[in-house]
Amino acid sequence: MDRVPALEEPLKKLLGGPTAKVMAEHLDLHTVGDLLHHYPRRYEERGQLTKLAELPLDEDVTVVAQVADARVHTFNGGRGQRLEITITDGSGRLQLVFFGRGIHKPHKELLPGSRAMFAGKVSMFNRRMQLAHPTYAKLGADPDEGGDTVDIDSWAGALIPIYPACKGLESWKIAKAVDAVLPSAQEAVDPLPEALREGRGFVSLPEALLKVHRPRTKADIEDARQRLKWDEAFVLQVALARRRHADGQLPAVARRPAPGGLLDAFDAKLPFTLTEGQQKVSREIFDDLATEHPMHRLLQGEVGSGKTMVALRAMLAVVDSGGQAAMLAPTEVLAQQHHRSITEMMGELAEGGMLGGSDLGTKVVLLTGSMGMPARRQALLDLVTGEAGVVIGTHALIEDKVQFHDLGLVVVDEQHRFGVEQRDALRGKGKQPPHLLVMTATPIPRTVAMTVFGDLETSVLDQLPAGRSPIASHVVPAQDKPHFLARAWERVREEVDKGHQAYVVCPRIGDSADEAEEAKTAKGKKKAEEAETADKRPPLAVIEIADQLSKGPLQGLRTEILHGRMQPDDKDDAMRRFGAGEVDVLVATTVIEVGVNVPNATAMVIMDADRFGVSQLHQLRGRVGRGSAPGLCLLVTDMPEASPARARLNAVASTLDGFELSRIDLEQRREGDVLGQAQSGVRSSLRMLTVIDDEEIIAAAREEAGTVVAEDPDLEHLPGLRTALDALLDKDREQYLDKG
Repeated sequence: MDRVPALEEPLKKLLGGPTAKVMAEHLDLHTVGDLLHHYPRRYEERGQLTKLAELPLDEDVTVVAQVADARVHTFNGGRGQRLEITITDGSGRLQLVFFGRGIHKPHKELLPGSRAMFAGKVSMFNRRMQLAHPTYAKLGADPDEGGDTVDIDSWAGALIPIYPACKGLESWKIAKAVDAVLPSAQEAVDPLPEALREGRGFVSLPEALLKVHRPRTKADIEDARQRLKWDEAFVLQVALARRRHADGQLPAVARRPAPGGLLDAFDAKLPFTLTEGQQKVSREIFDDLATEHPMHRLLQGEVGSGKTMVALRAMLAVVDSGGQAAMLAPTEVLAQQHHRSITEMMGELAEGGMLGGSDLGTKVVLLTGSMGMPARRQALLDLVTGEAGVVIGTHALIEDKVQFHDLGLVVVDEQHRFGVEQRDALRGKGKQPPHLLVMTATPIPRTVAMTVFGDLETSVLDQLPAGRSPIASHVVPAQDKPHFLARAWERVREEVDKGHQAYVVCPRIGDSADEAEEAKTAKGKKKAEEAETADKRPPLAVIEIADQLSKGPLQGLRTEILHGRMQPDDKDDAMRRFGAGEVDVLVATTVIEVGVNVPNATAMVIMDADRFGVSQLHQLRGRVGRGSAPGLCLLVTDMPEASPARARLNAVASTLDGFELSRIDLEQRREGDVLGQAQSGVRSSLRMLTVIDDEEIIAAAREEAGTVVAEDPDLEHLPGLRTALDALLDKDREQYLDKG
């Protein structure tokens, strides 16, 4: 029987059941190889303390710090006790809180002046950051001291590795587990071709793993990081290069617009000139459509840069050539909005075969899950006969019974919202692979485009059409300055008095389903004392805020609500009436985030703005200022001035440049949000590489990968690289890359 390779050994064989179980459930680590690739997040030096001021909220952290003071407080008439310990790093301070019977041990051990490693989740209480009931290990060299101690001298050098940890498994326990598996690093298979490794002067993979976990010097860490970053960048770029190579072998029908056809007729009736950017991107797309291999292009552009116009012209070019085009939208609201705006832009050209329609025209149909049966049946018939050249729909387009006459182009709007299988199912409906145009209004830094979308050619629209107005953005600190919030509602009234409209956005719906969820959560038996440490206020909700506004500061204005759990007809009706100017203020969830186009809406108030991401705030803000009147976006928050959340909001308020914001967003979020999970729903394969800082490595790895794949597409002569592909890109992610 073949021996299991050392790096594929299950962790429970070496570490015992309980530790392996926590690692599997909370850190997704199952084998020796997984643990060896679970790298330290940073390193502490003896004599050097952590920057407490930079701790992220709501994350499990490990800090090394010194106890400044410790005090016991009583509450509930002396029946309850709370131990508050302040730790310091010389520049910042952090509070630790212990309750009830849990105070005796730390009160005895954590004396002022002592140093320890502390692990716990960072929370906010009384507008101060704290760790509630952290676990800790005193820093000492003598394990006989009692309690949990860390023997620093047993680790190489003076560098203490701090690992990404979780509840129940602190950094120092992970370090002990790594010690147990580190000898297996000698059997690690090297993915880099020998010539590449020697040419770039990299250490071997076993040496890199040893140096990253147990460095003796800072130079060791640097050597290891450079090598391990290259492994990740190179393996991922090889997977993408193989995908591009395979796509290049596929056949497709070349789609060229007919002279004097539908596209020319559409262009002739446009009341404005396309921007230079739109013309350039259109040329890139038309060149791709004219080839006999499927186009795979990413069209990214600023909010309101006219992507839909570019996509529509591509769709009409395909209809001109005898094919059909399908646009896949993530929500019914967006699908209906696209259908409405495309039929308006096309006019009689969207009424092909109908009375009063143009001879050059085609049918533009909508297909969503909530349509009535007669309309649905007609839409399906129009698709299978080829009557409808253009279809706009939601996931309903993907169902088995939807058949096309000749699908030539698939346009995917807001690509990150669709799973692989959904896109693949739609692409499979063509007689030959259709051309693919992926659109996103979330600007993506070049490095992310090279990694997440590395199999796609990229087109960028960064020019706003003429006539678009600037949007002024301001942070409204409701807790610090309540009169600012009152002024915000006055500004909304002023906009309505001028004949304009406004959005108010909330993070939550606030209906019975929400309440049931909250009740369920409350049943989790949290101690009363611990509950005292949490930020108790739930996110603000559409239903409550709409009620408060219509009875209070916006009394007398026509206020409506819109959220994802409303019936489709009610949603469409609310959106239609807002678009028609029959509603002054729309109180909504993020259902309005993309694609909603009401040029008369000039003001937006985002409640609990700190609960949204940077890209999402930028998307939401893009719903105002779409006409000739200037836009106003007010970001309401209760977060204190010094918090990371306020810094994020200040960044959004300070620039309208989506590419700059996407960079800030990426710096503030973990890589996994951007890679892997955002695309394929699985764990990111990147642990060391940071796509924002390592642009040069990614670009160089992309070039090297292209050369390797061109010479050996199946990697027959590179078994180590083949093995690394199987290991680093788990099956789900490999499948994602294969499907695109």
